Amino acid sequence: MRILITGGAGFIGSALIRHLLQNTGHEVLNLDKLTYAGNLESLAAVADSPRYQFLQADIGDQGKVSEALQRFQPEAIMHLAAESHVDRSIDGPADFIQTNIVGTYNLLEATRAYWQRLSDQRRTAFRFHHISTDEVYGDLHGVDDPFKETTPYAPSSPYSASKAASDHLVRAWQRTYGLPVLLSNCSNNYGPYQFPEKLIPLVILNALDGKPLPVYGDGQQIRDWLFVEDHARALLKVLAEGRVGETYNIGGHNEQKNLQVVESICELLDELMPLQPTPVGASLLAKQPADNAVPGGANRGQARSYKELITFVKDRPGHDLRYAIDAGKIERELGWVPEETFDTGLRKTVLWYLDNLDWCRHVQNGSYRRQRLGSVDAQEPRA
Repeated sequence: MRILITGGAGFIGSALIRHLLQNTGHEVLNLDKLTYAGNLESLAAVADSPRYQFLQADIGDQGKVSEALQRFQPEAIMHLAAESHVDRSIDGPADFIQTNIVGTYNLLEATRAYWQRLSDQRRTAFRFHHISTDEVYGDLHGVDDPFKETTPYAPSSPYSASKAASDHLVRAWQRTYGLPVLLSNCSNNYGPYQFPEKLIPLVILNALDGKPLPVYGDGQQIRDWLFVEDHARALLKVLAEGRVGETYNIGGHNEQKNLQVVESICELLDELMPLQPTPVGASLLAKQPADNAVPGGANRGQARSYKELITFVKDRPGHDLRYAIDAGKIERELGWVPEETFDTGLRKTVLWYLDNLDWCRHVQNGSYRRQRLGSVDAQEPRA
C-alpha cells in the first residue's frame, strides 16, 4: 500500500514511519513542513529505504498537496500534521487555528478532489485516517468513567479546541461528500525522539543538567500514558481494519499522576546515572564539557537524589485534572492491546535519552530552550 503521511517528521509520525518501513512492505511519502518540532534525524534509520520519500510542504498549501497526491497516487492518507503543545497554544493560538483547522480543511479538499478522480475500485478502497487526541473530550475530574468514543466534546485549551474542530471537519467530509474516513483519539504519548518541551523528555534533560524539574500546581493531574511504538501499531491496525466512519480511542491503560511520573523518572536516573559531585556549570548537554566533568549542572553536586530538584510552579491556565481512555473498542474489534507497561516503557525511554544526547542537542536549535511556556501572566495577546 502507498501511504501519504502528514507530519511524519514529528514525534508520533516518525514512530509510525519507522514502524511501516521496518516491519511492513508499505511505501511511504512523508509530507512535513519541518517546524521546530519536526526533525528528519528521527528518521535516519529508514531514510535510505527505497520505499520512503520525503516532501517538505505545508498542509495549508492546497496546490502543493494536490501535486503530491497526483504524483504519489496514495491508497491512504494518515493525517498527523498538527501544532500539538497545550502551553504553546496558550502563548500563541493563531498557529493552532491555522494548521489544525485551516490546514486540515485544505488537506481534506485536496484529498476529496483526488479521491473523486479515482477509479471505482480504488475509490472504494481509499482511506483517510485522521489522528487526534483525548484532550478534545475535556476534563474527567469528578467522573469515574474514562473517555469513550461517544463522550461529548468539551475542549479546554486553544490546542484541544482546534483539534476538536478538525475532528468535526473530517466527520463532516465523510457525511457530506462520502470521503471514507477513520478517526482515532489517543492518550498522552511518550518514548524515544520526543521533542523536549513535553513532560517526560523535559524532566530527563533538566535533571541531567541539574535544573529544576517543574511540576504544575500540586502535580496531582492524571494522564493515561501510551508508549509511542504501541500507538504506531494501533494506527496501522485502524487504517487496515477499521470501519469507515468510525472512531477508535487508543490508550495505554497507564493512568499516572504527573508527580508520580516525575518521581519515577528521578528514581530511574538515580539508578542509571547516580548523582556525583560536579564542577559548577558542567552539563551533559554541553557541546564541549570539561574532560573531568561528569553529567550535571550547578545543583547536581548538592543533591543526593534527582527528586530534590522537583519544583512546584504555578499551574497552567485551564489545566484539565484527569484524562483516561477506554480502549475497549479497538481491543474488541481490531485485537490491539499495548505491549508496554508504563514501567517498561519509561525505562526504555530514559535509556534512549541517555544514549542519544546528540539528538537532544540538535533538536534544540534556538527556538526552544526548555523555558516555561503557557504562562498567561507574562504574555501579551498575539494576533
